[in-house]
Amino acid sequence: MRTPPRRTRTAAYATAAALLLGLAVAPAARADAERPQAVTLDDLARQSGRYFGSAVDNPELDDTPYANLLGTEFGSTTPGNSMKWDATEPRRGVFNFTGGDEIVNYAQANGLSVRGHTLLWHSQLPGWLTSRTWTADELRSILKNHITQVVTHYKGKVFAWDVANEIMNEDGTYRQSIFYKTLGPGYVADALRWARAADPNVKLYLNDYNVEATGAKSDAYYRLVKQLKAAGVPIDGFGMQAHLALQYGFPNQMGQNIQRFADLGLDVALTELDIRMPLPSDTAKLARQAEFYGRVTDACLAVRRCVGITLWGYSDRHSWIPPVFPGEGAALPWNGNLRRKPAYDAIAKSLAAAARETKG
Repeated sequence: MRTPPRRTRTAAYATAAALLLGLAVAPAARADAERPQAVTLDDLARQSGRYFGSAVDNPELDDTPYANLLGTEFGSTTPGNSMKWDATEPRRGVFNFTGGDEIVNYAQANGLSVRGHTLLWHSQLPGWLTSRTWTADELRSILKNHITQVVTHYKGKVFAWDVANEIMNEDGTYRQSIFYKTLGPGYVADALRWARAADPNVKLYLNDYNVEATGAKSDAYYRLVKQLKAAGVPIDGFGMQAHLALQYGFPNQMGQNIQRFADLGLDVALTELDIRMPLPSDTAKLARQAEFYGRVTDACLAVRRCVGITLWGYSDRHSWIPPVFPGEGAALPWNGNLRRKPAYDAIAKSLAAAARETKG
């Protein structure tokens, strides 16, 4: 399995026991951004051949303590919005890579690799694309040009692309997006082929939410991947977003589901992990959240081709959840003051155990 490149740290990897001891003695009153960094989640993940990352949006880079911790704790990052269609092609044929380039430059300066997100999505499309009706030939040409231009620009700068994002409904039918309604289901295979032509070395993913457990939606992706592979369409990975919530319970078939996609010859990644709760948080909720984070990490680590985990922002300080789910939040392993929550310890414990098994 190929993992994205990562800088060599100045300190040697510590043992799992040393990590856990460090967690125990770290001063609780100090934010992580103020602590000297030793072994990190990404350090531990790499000991079992995986990466551990966090998404970031451009305004967050101006939050210096936040950006500094992102650059030291994690091994990869995903641009939250600046590689989406409305950002990269705001006018037809006129491309703007300023936001994406800023995050790529930050990542390169801090030794992080980058997951590209996303080439094709029904949301955050520019008005010029959605405000009129296109013929199939017109839209196919537009889609091909968009994918080709964006992937070519970031060739060699990202290790994976979420090529097609959220293309299925909950019942396993295709989402009635502008692309599906105009081009039919073949647009997914075309998008993957065009992305491969633009960068033969980048990993190509399908990505969605509510696909962590077995069910109608994940079954639809399973069938689609089998069809794509049978037709010789290039596809390398399946991304499970893993936006979970305490009140809906844990997806108990998660490990089984990861394994069945891996058995198709795919890499699997957890691409947008957060675990929200009804507010306010309390000790019991934080403990249950930690349990969930540990179980998610274990489910990935149990499958050799589960290649990495990405948090959708690592701190409650910049979480997308409260504005979208009123009354919910506290979803990340760091709180708004950049202090670790029990979820951090649960993740670290799981990663440390996997590191011990790898060494043993």
